[in-house]
Amino acid sequence: MDGVVLAAGKGSRMQPLTEQRPKGLVEVAGRPLLSYAFDALLSVGCDRLVVVVGYRGDDIVAHYGESYRETPLGYVEQPDRLGTAHALRQAFPVEESPVVVMNGDNVCRANLDAAVRRHRETDAAATLLVEPVAREQARTTGVVETDADGRVTGLVEKPDDPPSSLATRGFYVFDAEIDPAVRLVTPSARGEYELADAIDLLVHAGHRVEAVELDGWCHNVNEPADRERVADRLR
Repeated sequence: MDGVVLAAGKGSRMQPLTEQRPKGLVEVAGRPLLSYAFDALLSVGCDRLVVVVGYRGDDIVAHYGESYRETPLGYVEQPDRLGTAHALRQAFPVEESPVVVMNGDNVCRANLDAAVRRHRETDAAATLLVEPVAREQARTTGVVETDADGRVTGLVEKPDDPPSSLATRGFYVFDAEIDPAVRLVTPSARGEYELADAIDLLVHAGHRVEAVELDGWCHNVNEPADRERVADRLR
C-alpha cells in the first residue's frame, strides 16, 4: 500500500521559519514535520512512501534520501502550487490500491488505522477522517455531509456557509477511482484544483465514500500556537 504526503506548499503562515527551509523540515518537538507524517503512514501499513514536493523540494530530498526507516521513499514535483487535487495528480499512477494520502503539515495521534479498515471493509472509493468542529473553524477546512450510516453525501472546501460541522482532518484513503477524479476537477472560486471537489465528483458519480470520526487528535501546525500545543502533547 502506497502512502502519499502532500508537502509542496511554501508555508507562508510559518514564516519566518520557512524563509530558508520547506515547511516539511520545520521541527516540532525536535523532529521535522515530515517525519511525523511518514511514521503515521508506516503505522497503517504503507510499504512505499511518496512525497509531493515543491518549494525548496531539493532540501527535503537531501534530508531524507531514498528511504525512511528502511521503507522506499520517492519524490514527485508540483512545480506550480495549484491546489491539493493538482498535487495528488502529480503522484499518479501509484503502484497499488488503496493509497493513503496525508497533508504534510499535520501531526496526528489518532485512529488512522480505523479509516484504513473501514475503507477495506466497505470497498469504498474514498474514506475520510473527520471531526466535529465549531462553525468558524469549519469555514477554514473541507466540510463533509453524511447520511445516517456515515456515508458521505457531499463535500465542500472552505465554505462561507458550512453545510455541516464535520471537518476533514487531512487524512484520506483512496482507491483507483480518485485518479480520474483529480484529473476532472476544474478550478474553484479560489483558483485552485481542490481535493474536496474530486471527492465530491466520486460521490455524485455514485461511488461509495465513507467517513470515520476522529478518535484522538490531529492538528495542523501552521500557526505558532498550534505548534506549541502539539509539542506539549508529544512531550
